[in-house]
Amino acid sequence: MKLLNKSYLRAKQIQLIIFDVDGVLTDGGLYFSDDGQEFKRFNSLDGLGIKILKDNGVEPAVITARTSTTVEHRMKNLGIKHFYQGQEDKVIAFNDLLEKLNLKADQVAYVGDDVIDLPVMTKVGLPIAVANAHDLVKDNACLVTEKRGGHGAVREVCDFILKAQNNYDSAMSVYLV
Repeated sequence: MKLLNKSYLRAKQIQLIIFDVDGVLTDGGLYFSDDGQEFKRFNSLDGLGIKILKDNGVEPAVITARTSTTVEHRMKNLGIKHFYQGQEDKVIAFNDLLEKLNLKADQVAYVGDDVIDLPVMTKVGLPIAVANAHDLVKDNACLVTEKRGGHGAVREVCDFILKAQNNYDSAMSVYLV
């Protein structure tokens, strides 16, 4: 993971992490059947990372510009309560989350991959880009993952935050029986 701008210190303050979907939680590909049904590929490592992060006090949220029942099912499966679809202006959902959760922007991390994510990324305390992100997004991130979106980048971010908040070892100890 490429660390910039005191990102480890910033990660200690994170209470909310927001993820984009296409290109972050998925590989960015859009798959359609002949009858128009949409399919997406999610990474199971990412999903468990989100659940572990949530169990350790960091609330996950999703803001996506697209609308998809596939994504809705995945969010329910992961227990993500704060889920916004069809958000061309992601700042509106971001502001709603801040108000709803009574948080300040510096307590929030955002993981994005494309320029539509920049209006929120430039407001949060810990902006993160996945390895396959647009160059402008990487230029405006404090962290750039080594892994690509949909291929473990989210888990990499979750583990990083757990480590920064000194929760990684205890979170992993339950699996070392």
